[in-house]
Amino acid sequence: MTAPIPRDLPDIPALPRTAPQLLPSAVPARAVVPPVRRPLTAVYRLALAVLATAAVLVEVLLGSPTRVLSYFVIQSTVLLALVTLASARRAWTARHPLPGAVTGAALQYVVVASLVHHIALADAAPAYAMTAGSGGGAPWLEPIAGHLLHTVLPVAALLDWLVLTPPARMHLRQATTWLLYPLAYLAFTLTRGELLPGSPAARYLYPFLDVARHGYRSVLANALLVGLAIYAVAVLLVALDHTRPKTRFRL
Repeated sequence: MTAPIPRDLPDIPALPRTAPQLLPSAVPARAVVPPVRRPLTAVYRLALAVLATAAVLVEVLLGSPTRVLSYFVIQSTVLLALVTLASARRAWTARHPLPGAVTGAALQYVVVASLVHHIALADAAPAYAMTAGSGGGAPWLEPIAGHLLHTVLPVAALLDWLVLTPPARMHLRQATTWLLYPLAYLAFTLTRGELLPGSPAARYLYPFLDVARHGYRSVLANALLVGLAIYAVAVLLVALDHTRPKTRFRL
């Protein structure tokens, strides 16, 4: 015989409704988003790489190759050509873009080289020029190559980044890492100036880094100012990268 069921059951508190929580996934978003071909982007970046290569080749042919290849603007342009060529291939073959740390470094270096040229080297002596002392066969090509290196290519790289590159791919921690190459270049150019014979303008590539003329104290102070400017440019690029709108079209 079973016990009778009571008619009045005690009030049972209702269970709280909780929204299901999604567990964090270790798979990045780009792994599940299918990439698409971007032929116009690939063509633009290929043209940018060709222009950068042509400008460097003109400077090398008109001047001393070892001197020309020692300039920061030349080295940064070579890096830009390699990065844009790889980016063009990825856009053409529908592959994921290069990491923001790589494309951001290439962009920062050409922008810094352009700013240094237009601000600090506007009134520099001709002896510090890349083709100084060389008897080039086509001197009218050098101004064109210089304009490409210091103005056209940095502006074109900025347009590529602003219009054709997805936003929010740079990070503030990368700004410190991007300083390693300028620091290595500073050590390289000062060592080069100490070891090479000849006049100070032939040994030192930039007038504000001419130890024979200004001394190490002034040169290191100038290098510190340039380093702070490079870091400021990096922070500005990262901030703009996280505030610029996402383009809704794919070229």
